[in-house]
Amino acid sequence: MTAERVTYWQDRTGVQTGVQTGVRCNNRLQYLPLQVSRRPSKGQTMDPAVPLPLAPPLLSRATESAKDWAILHGVAMRTEEEPNSSDVVNFAPFLLLPSPVPRALFDQAKAVQRDFNLLVHRLSQDADFLSSCLKSTIQVDDFTCRLFRIYEQVRREGVAQPVCLGLHRSDYMLDDPCRSGQENGEPVAKQPRLDQLQLKQIEINCIASSFGGLGTQMPGLHRHVLRLCGASRFTADQHLPQNRAMSSVAGGLAAAWELYGEQSAIIVFVVQEENRNAMDQRWLEFAAMDRNPSIRVRRYSLMEIHARGELRPDKTLLVDGLEVAVAYFRAGYIPTDYPTEQEWKARLNIEQSRAIKCPCISYHLAGTKKVQQELAQPGVLEQFLEDPAAVARVRATFAGQYTLELVRKSNGSSSNELHVKRPELLLGPDPKGSAKFSTKDSTLDGKGPQGDRTVQMVMSDSGRFVMKPQREGGGNNIFGDDIPAALNNMADPKERTAYVVMDRVRPAVVSNYMVRPGRDPALTEAVSELGIFGVFIGKGNEVVLNQEGGHLLRTKPSSTEDGGVASGNALLDSPYLI
Repeated sequence: MTAERVTYWQDRTGVQTGVQTGVRCNNRLQYLPLQVSRRPSKGQTMDPAVPLPLAPPLLSRATESAKDWAILHGVAMRTEEEPNSSDVVNFAPFLLLPSPVPRALFDQAKAVQRDFNLLVHRLSQDADFLSSCLKSTIQVDDFTCRLFRIYEQVRREGVAQPVCLGLHRSDYMLDDPCRSGQENGEPVAKQPRLDQLQLKQIEINCIASSFGGLGTQMPGLHRHVLRLCGASRFTADQHLPQNRAMSSVAGGLAAAWELYGEQSAIIVFVVQEENRNAMDQRWLEFAAMDRNPSIRVRRYSLMEIHARGELRPDKTLLVDGLEVAVAYFRAGYIPTDYPTEQEWKARLNIEQSRAIKCPCISYHLAGTKKVQQELAQPGVLEQFLEDPAAVARVRATFAGQYTLELVRKSNGSSSNELHVKRPELLLGPDPKGSAKFSTKDSTLDGKGPQGDRTVQMVMSDSGRFVMKPQREGGGNNIFGDDIPAALNNMADPKERTAYVVMDRVRPAVVSNYMVRPGRDPALTEAVSELGIFGVFIGKGNEVVLNQEGGHLLRTKPSSTEDGGVASGNALLDSPYLI
């Protein structure tokens, strides 16, 4: 038996030709349409999974087949017109082809997830750290303040349930240093080089980490499309990693239910009043019930829990007379989830109860942007992770993050004044002739208060940064030239402490077809965000379960600043490892 690699041109589909590889075995040539790269070599670029553009007949055939595959395999969402009805659903928007991701960076993201799981748990147990991180934010951010008051009340009363369930997702982009001076939406001169890309964390989600259900189906969709484009099963399997996000998340829910120790108790999915993304949640619900025939899942909004729930003196939580073992939040992470005091009362009762929460209120606060910004400061990680290798793994993923804390006077009190050498860099022209920030008393010489240095840095080169509030769900961040305007429009300088500033990641740009309901497939310059799920169960200082739990890839047009699938900006995708 002999084998050799042969590169040649051939029309496999009758429509499109491309460079392909063959393996000769016993004088028989077997064709592999796509060249396989074991590891990135110097100068290797982020080329798409197949040569683009696709010929029109192939594009039409592959798109229609992929839509049907998505519907048949549950890659679906409810419609905007009927968000609470499953009578009419459509496929969730997706990328026609899997997007290239360097295998080394994918492995790096997976390897660090257990460190992040442990980090979140340990800092959530440190009341002094959480209080210190959020003490300025809660003075100006009503939503975070309400969450923090629940946290304080539960601590005063005594935590009824020491077991914590974390179903986290750490999100990353592939930073391309060659784009450091380029704004989103500008033409990309050349394909990014694999050896220059860096994995940079965007955020870690500790509540309602979504699309573990739908995302698990995406490798199958892309295997199907690649086969239609002429790729062999061998090629598809080699480049498309299996995704176990759904089974991992469902396994975490089932494990927490078993730890609760009451066979008749239920798992409650806490859901939003309008819920287009119910199918993603149903995947997890059905998978959890498949784990154990005794598991029952019920779905309630916060208002329904308030109206139909009961917190007994022994801290048992009942809803419709059924004892709750696990409360899994797919709501409660944005202010609009609490339109009345009844929703806040329901959240408090859940936190006061013996039910295992996912997340508990301390995990929820641990996922705020302010806490993440503090973790990026020198010496902070070492307070929670004793392993130097773990600290190095986590810190390697951090982009620069900066505080917007107000000036601290020598007597320790807060000042609302902003001290800078050049106020015009901060304020720009003021049509009303009044400055929002005072610039008297002293200068900023690089040794002044850190928050003031951040403001000066951002105002002098705003395109390099993004300003983030303490919010989840997408669509909240402030970018580029909008940052100076946002700061200048604040009626009180204290308002800035509701935000943190982060270096703007310039993600690698690749071409792909975006498939949305009611639209023709569009070849678009796109950027991807890689999420790694983590499953963690802790009880005080005891680690019961700690594992990496699968992945999610979402891709959006490079011209779109903020993105999420649920918010309509991003599309479901899967990584094509190179």
